[in-house]
Amino acid sequence: MTSTTASAEVDRSEQAAVAAVPVRMVNAWREHDANAFAGLFAEDGTLILPGVFVQGRDAIRQFMANAYAGPYRGTTVTGTPITIRPLGPGAVALLTEGGVIAAGAEELAPENAIRASWILVKENDNWVLAVYQNCPRDRS
Repeated sequence: MTSTTASAEVDRSEQAAVAAVPVRMVNAWREHDANAFAGLFAEDGTLILPGVFVQGRDAIRQFMANAYAGPYRGTTVTGTPITIRPLGPGAVALLTEGGVIAAGAEELAPENAIRASWILVKENDNWVLAVYQNCPRDRS
């Protein structure tokens, strides 16, 4: 993970807690656990993917349950933090790079690579997603 002047303001324990959120997402996806995936979000969190806009933890849970049974069946994901930037007390932006690994594949195909923006807020000593958005890493 690269460091910026702004990210230096986030202490190491908080950086580790924020960087653990993508790991939890990877694990939830590997298990195709829509409840665990939705649990990463604030109650009123927002999930934005290309062509997709879902608001609220319950709606995210339902969207992912349908996706795991459909287009994401058998897939896994990968994601690596690039940088963490504080936005204010109890709020950070996390930038990651990763993507969806196709069912049966061992590696991420370049056409499935993404960059993502995560806006996390601290609720009850836990970092949760207020907003997650991704887009293709490369232009087609």
